[in-house]
Amino acid sequence: MTSREATSLLPRNMVEEANPIPRAVADWLHVLAFGAIGWPWLLRSLSGGRKKDKAALLERLDLPKDALPHLGSWKADTALLRLIVDVIETRQPRNVVELGSGASSLVTARALQLFGGGSLHSYDQHGDFVEATKDWLGEHSLTADMHHAPLVPSPGDWPGYWYQLSALPEAIDMLIIDGPPWSVHPFVRGAAEVLFYRIAPGGVILLDDAARPGERVVARRWRRKWPNFSFDLVKDGTKGTLVGRRLY
Repeated sequence: MTSREATSLLPRNMVEEANPIPRAVADWLHVLAFGAIGWPWLLRSLSGGRKKDKAALLERLDLPKDALPHLGSWKADTALLRLIVDVIETRQPRNVVELGSGASSLVTARALQLFGGGSLHSYDQHGDFVEATKDWLGEHSLTADMHHAPLVPSPGDWPGYWYQLSALPEAIDMLIIDGPPWSVHPFVRGAAEVLFYRIAPGGVILLDDAARPGERVVARRWRRKWPNFSFDLVKDGTKGTLVGRRLY
């Protein structure tokens, strides 16, 4: 299964794991608390965006009209996908790292093919999903370095779990953060900062779901800790995107 198929509202970690990762009581309490206060954002995310916006995106990328049949829920919406294409067309990055594979993988790989020919390095915690996404890209004559990255305890002082990353490029021009899911921990994506030192000056970070309460906490911590980056919340779309740029 890839994110072109219809999927449930809840992330796979909550409903499909045969061997769910062990979590501390405090982590479960955070998930329950932020789920309770974040339900308006979760409901808003059911929509993947307007049909005319998706149609315009597919036309821009010269992809078939049925290339992205199911957006919304825990998947990227059209606003994030359009922003990804905008950044790639403008900056023509050489190395794009994506955390959380799916519809964004297809759009990113196609945009790189059209604008500059950079490489996509995509990571996801589900090995079968990685292989299915790789096959999906192949059906559209697209390629990416797809990696299975199991979840391991988070580095530093971030709670929850993080990707066991491998074969990373030394320099990253664009970092797309669309995982792990909030059901692991509301602050789970904060650990992406372990990659910030690889981002070259002028490089861009895109954090999906940035309007949610958990991601707002993450953004505040990043702003304090990383003064050499600017961070701005773009409220376009159903879930918002935090756009970071390395200044020096």
